[in-house]
Parts: sequence; C-alpha cells; structure tokens
Amino acid sequence: MRTTSSTLSTPRRRLVQLIALSTLSLAAAGGARAADPAYPATQQRPVQDQFHGTTVSEDYRWLEDFESPEVKQWVAAQNALTRARLDAIPGREALAARIKELVMTRPTGYGSLGHYGKHWFAMKYEPGRQQPRIVVMDSPDKPETERVVLDPVQLAADGSLAIDWFMPSPDGKRIAVSLSEKGSERGSLHLYDVASGKPVDVVIPRVQFPTGGGSVSWQADGKGLLYTRYPAPGERAEGDAMFFQQVWSHRLGEPLSKDRMVLGEGLPRIAETFLASGPKGLQIAQVLNGDGGEEAFWLQPQGGRWQQLSGFQDGVKGLQAAADGWLYLLSTKGAPKGQVLRLKLGQPLAKAEVLVPESEGTLTQFKLLDGQLYLSYLLGGPSELRRVDLKTRKSQVLPLPAIASVDALVKGERNELLASVQSYTQPQAWYRVHKDGHLAVTALAQKSNVDFSDVEVLREFATSKDGTRVPLNILRPKGLKLDGSHPVLLYGYGGYSVSQTPGFNALRKVWLERGGVMVIANLRGGGEFGEAWHLAGNLTRKQNVFDDFIGAAEHLIARGYTKPERLAIQGGSNGGLLMGAALTQRPELFRAVHASVGIYDMLRVELDANGAFNITEFGTVKDEAQFRALLGYSPLHKVKDGTRYPAVLFTTGDHDGRVNPMQSRKMVARLQAAQSASMAERPILLRTSANAGHGMGSSTSEVIAERTDSYSFLMDQLGMPLQKP
Repeated sequence: MRTTSSTLSTPRRRLVQLIALSTLSLAAAGGARAADPAYPATQQRPVQDQFHGTTVSEDYRWLEDFESPEVKQWVAAQNALTRARLDAIPGREALAARIKELVMTRPTGYGSLGHYGKHWFAMKYEPGRQQPRIVVMDSPDKPETERVVLDPVQLAADGSLAIDWFMPSPDGKRIAVSLSEKGSERGSLHLYDVASGKPVDVVIPRVQFPTGGGSVSWQADGKGLLYTRYPAPGERAEGDAMFFQQVWSHRLGEPLSKDRMVLGEGLPRIAETFLASGPKGLQIAQVLNGDGGEEAFWLQPQGGRWQQLSGFQDGVKGLQAAADGWLYLLSTKGAPKGQVLRLKLGQPLAKAEVLVPESEGTLTQFKLLDGQLYLSYLLGGPSELRRVDLKTRKSQVLPLPAIASVDALVKGERNELLASVQSYTQPQAWYRVHKDGHLAVTALAQKSNVDFSDVEVLREFATSKDGTRVPLNILRPKGLKLDGSHPVLLYGYGGYSVSQTPGFNALRKVWLERGGVMVIANLRGGGEFGEAWHLAGNLTRKQNVFDDFIGAAEHLIARGYTKPERLAIQGGSNGGLLMGAALTQRPELFRAVHASVGIYDMLRVELDANGAFNITEFGTVKDEAQFRALLGYSPLHKVKDGTRYPAVLFTTGDHDGRVNPMQSRKMVARLQAAQSASMAERPILLRTSANAGHGMGSSTSEVIAERTDSYSFLMDQLGMPLQKP
C-alpha cells in the first residue's frame, strides 16, 4: 500500500529508500589479476562508439547478452570461484549461525498500516517467515484480534512469491494485491474477499514493473477500481518504451475486455503513476517524470473528467484532499525545503495560498486532523514532528526520541493520528498522537531481543571537496578510543532525493559486537536538506556525491576512527554506482568494497528497457554536457590497468528489472583484468543469485545467505574475527 486513502506524498522516494535499505547488507565480492589462473578466462573483444566527436572503447560488451551460452558459462564459473573463496573463510559457519539467529528472531513488525471500513490493515513481518503477510485487526491496541487475509507462502512454499503492495476497498470488504515472483517486481493484480480470504473476480496482468512501479485506487462504491497497466508487447507501437504506463478502469464482475484507459494520453513515456482516492469519490494521480524528482498531479471528481492540477515544473510534491473541498499541497516552488499551500478544489494552482511557510527543516509529509496540521520534517537526516493550529497558526514541536525518524503518519478512526517512529538503536513502533501533544506507544511496537545499550550514536560532519558539510551518523561501541585501529563500515547512497534516515537493523550488531564501527553518510543527491541538496548531486553535478563520500572516508581517518587498511564501504543500486566511483577514483582509501546491484557503465544505462527512467536523474549521452559528466565518472571507464584496487564483492540477481545484471558482469571483468594485487590478497568476486532481483521481495533464506556472504567477505578482508568474541 502506497498511501492513505486521501493523501499522496513522495511514494516513489519511500520505495527507493526501502530498496536502498534492503541492499545495505547484501553479498558481494572483489579483485585480482587477469593473469591469475584462479579467475575464469575472459576474452577482450574491443568495441568503439562515437559520442560528440569522442571515441570511447570497451572490451566486454559481449557480456551484456545473458541469453548467450558463453555468458551463462562465464557467470557459472564466476559463481563457482566466489563460492569456493567465501566458503573457505575461517569462522564463516559461526558467523552464519549468528546472522541466522538475528534474522530468525527479529522483532515482529507492522508496515503499510491503514484504517478502512471497520478494520485496520497491515503488512506483518515475522521472524522466521519467508515473506510478510497481510493481516486485519480491530485496533492497533488489539493485535490479538488479527487474522490473516493473504499469506504468499501458502501460494508458494519456497517464498518465491512476494507482495509488491496492497490497497483495501473503502469499506474494507475487499483488497487488491500485486504479487510477483522471485524478486522480479513484475506484478499481477489479485482481488480477495477480506472476510473469507478467497480470491474474487479476475486476475489483472502487468500492473507492476520494476522502476515504473504500480498502484491502484478504489472507486467510492467499492465495486470498481483504477489501476496502472503496462501494455502487452503486441499492444505497443514500434519505438514505444517498454514501460509506458497508463491508468485503466475496471468494474468487478466484468471481463478485462471491457476495461478502458482513463489516463495516459499526453503522459511521458517514463511516467510513474501513484493513485489514491479522496473524499466524495475524488481520484488523485501523482505522476513522476522518471526518477529525477519532477512530479505532476491530476484530479478527477466523481462523475467528472480528469484535469491537471500541476505540471512537472510547479513543485507540487504531495496532496491531501479534505471533505470540505479544500486541497492541501506540499510544494517546493520557491521553497526548496517545502511549504504547505491551500487551494479550493476546482480552482487553478495560481490561486493557492501559503498556509505553512518554508522553515529550517525539510518538509516530507503532513496530515490534517480536526483543524490541526501534523508535519514531519527532516533535519539533515533525523526527523522532527510539529503540529500547527490552522486558526492561530501557532506551531508546536512534539517530543520524539533522540536521532529518530518519522516514517509514516496515518489517519485512523475518530480522527486519531498514528506515527511510525524508529531510531538506530530502537526498533519501529506505532505511536498514537494525543491532543495534548504527547505520543503514546500502541501495542504495535517492535520488541527486539538485541541489546544496543552498549552502542552510542553520534552525528559528526565531514568536509567535502568544495567545503560542503556532510553529516555522518556514527554507530560505535561506548568508550571507543580514537586510535585509528578500528574496522569501519561506511555506507552511502546519494541520489533520487532519497534520504538516509535513522532506522533500526538488528544485523548491525554482527559488526558492532566484533569491535566495528558503522557509519551512514547523508550525501548530496539525497533529500535530507531539501530539493537544493538533491539537485546539487544529480545530472552534471553527480561528482559532488562522490566527493562527499570520499570526504566522509577522509574524516573518519583524520578523526582516528580507522585507517585505509581497516576501512570498508558498502552501497547498493545508486549506491552501487557510488561504490564503483569511490573505488576507481580513490582506490588507496579503502581495503574492501561491497557493491550490490549497481550501475557501472554510465554510457549504456539508458539503453536498457527501463533505463530512460534514469535520464532525469543522471542525464543522457545525447546531451554533450551530460555525456562529458557521465564519462567523467563512469566507473567502468575509470578503471586503469595495473592499479592496486581494494578487494571487491559484486552482487546481483538474475531477476533484477531495475539495474541490468550485465552492469556487474562487465565491471567485474574489467577490474579482474586491471587489478595489480593477487587474488589471494585482494580478490574481485561476482555473486549472481538465480533467486533474487533488485532486493525487493527476497525470501528470508535468500536474505540470510546474502548477508552471510557480505559480512564474511568484509570481515575477512579487514581482519575481524568472524566468531563472536
């Protein structure tokens, strides 16, 4: 479920953040000489391209074709090498047992919480289960009343079937669910009766794809719905992008042949649409122009026509519709950190008035209840929760734990507000916000058996190349001496306006209890300081992100946390690109790297079926200035022969529809050929999973296997004990 029934606010960014978090500990591998007989033989077949008068060469384009038998054989050989190397690490079995213990005993959690009809719906995450399931309950204070609506493991016992998202009908009697297989994120829409849990109506194919995503909204009577749909191959005109997304209408009980498109003409080929329903039958469509942060809104009053409220340049990022006909908008137009506007339904955007002006924090979401606006702000990473009285305009800061995040605000029955809050050391809990301003925890609070009382969380600031201050969130054992001796794992992302906010992860204990330090950097390209912070790290300014990350590493060394021989870095997806850029630009700064599902050939990203979505974030080779910037940092093209690179573990999945796995294959081949250190000292490894995609929807057993490979590789390279002290 993307949103509550009447609000849409940056759902794409939340999805990408979940993806970033899910890849934080995935497995990977790294480095050695091409001449080393332990590496599989990899032919060099030079290919040249011309861009704006510049000739660019590469040797491994043949590895792009995974349908080729020789590529499959090459991948199998790389996997065999990686398995032999990782399985031989001393203490690995003890580490695997500890990771399994933490995963299998992680606290029960509830996500995607919402109130529909007489019931509360949630995605329930439970220890030991291969996949989460959808449950319904009477109240957040009465989890004992819950019952299961849909358990994907009952449909696929091996955990290969995953729930992409779900949306209950307004009366809570039916539920629409997107299901996909093996982490592919290629979902079909299934409808279920909530009381019986039995399927109803037809299965609607192609409602969800990687990157473009998908969503659904119910019509007011609960007898029809709107859904995102991707055309079948035979329905696409020649030259159409694979992921041309449209909005279609379906009435329950009718065949799919009677469904009709209601919104799609005039939308960009890289549209990513998120649907929601508001009061009195209002339908809302939030349309993203790819992944670069441009958003637009369309509205359809009940019985009326779709009308565009805002365009991609108007800065509207979120919308909530009230029953009295007012619209409340989150806007960054002239206010890059966000402000709240109010507008009467049916009036043009130019008539909107400023209700809550821009302030020091970055506004991320809000909820309207009983004349009060509840607003969640980012203060460079951690959250602040405020309440504004619409009559007096007085603002009040509500109490939160230190260095915590507000992940979601949900409106419930009787105009109550629930907030999801977590920190680096305290797991997620749902709080009820009372009228006097205090927060009271509900029964839907995670209770972890992992003790973080011996860990302290600090915020320090590194200095980037151009003098920009970059926040670092440092988790370290209490009483740590800054003598430069400690193993440090530095994580970064820096893109798509995705903010790295405080979040609980019990698996961090694996690193911390072995004397390690973990650091999460708030890099430019994210949204921690508003849209200006994002724009400072995208398109031709992407190098700023890499400079920020390098500055973070240098800060940790200068402050005495660590030294290059004991510094490891980790990132996935856009963060995988960050890993590639960091290790090719400053190889001497790091000892080990885990790069998962990353992008490394920046000149061919946009040629993939879904690659066009990245153009608004990264740029295109068709524009000369953007091409120069892309070539300037493209990791594949920055690799230099005879260089002493860190040990690197690359991880990817066969079913990744967001980042083509060929990106990892080509980067591994190039690094293996260029590495000056021996494989025994600094290996370059590739781990390709046949049961995973980009990280979303992975089964519990897959997660355990990947985490075990990742941590054992990094700890071994940094000389850490794999057995618990």
